[in-house]
Amino acid sequence: MIALDFGAVLVDWPLLARGTAMTVGLTAVSALLGVALGTACAWARTWGPRPLALLVGAYVELIRNTPFIVQLFFVFFGLPGLGVKLTPELASVIAMVVNLGAYAAEIVRAGVAATPRGQIEAAQSLAMTPAQVFTRVVLPPALARVWPALVSQIVIVMLGSAVCGQIATQELSYYANLIHSRNFRSFEATLIAAAIYLGLAIGLRQLLAWAGPRFIFRRA
Repeated sequence: MIALDFGAVLVDWPLLARGTAMTVGLTAVSALLGVALGTACAWARTWGPRPLALLVGAYVELIRNTPFIVQLFFVFFGLPGLGVKLTPELASVIAMVVNLGAYAAEIVRAGVAATPRGQIEAAQSLAMTPAQVFTRVVLPPALARVWPALVSQIVIVMLGSAVCGQIATQELSYYANLIHSRNFRSFEATLIAAAIYLGLAIGLRQLLAWAGPRFIFRRA
């Protein structure tokens, strides 16, 4: 009979708390920068000049068709070959931002493409600049339309941060593996880490669902 001992894992709760805090920090920074990058890329693919649209399209296809762990390893292990040395935390943020930016670009672009043409023409008739038309007329309702999908993608990126422990980023999975290596309670450590990830995912989804209509697309 298997005897479970969760106390052997929970005794190291400061490590789990530290890893959880790092995961939250990585997610917050990457979500902010990744959505901003995705929005800029969505503008480039719909309203930007053709060379820029083609360049952004190549970036989106490259990222969406390669595994996140390959992108992470390229940033952390590949860039030093070009003379760019990064800390594990910075490499993790860059990889997460680049990954989220590509997916967010297509999500936001779908919302932008659904904007009625008459709405854009009405804004142009008021002598609004292209930047004003996009940021004030097109973008808020576009974000409102695609917000659930965008929130889901942010949650996926947060869960994907568990891979960052492979390059010694001290996030939650890193410390779960560290605790496991100390007491050999792999089942308990993994189950507790999974429960924390579940709580983070649910909490993040609820937070973004609440914050979106109030702070991001309230004018939609």
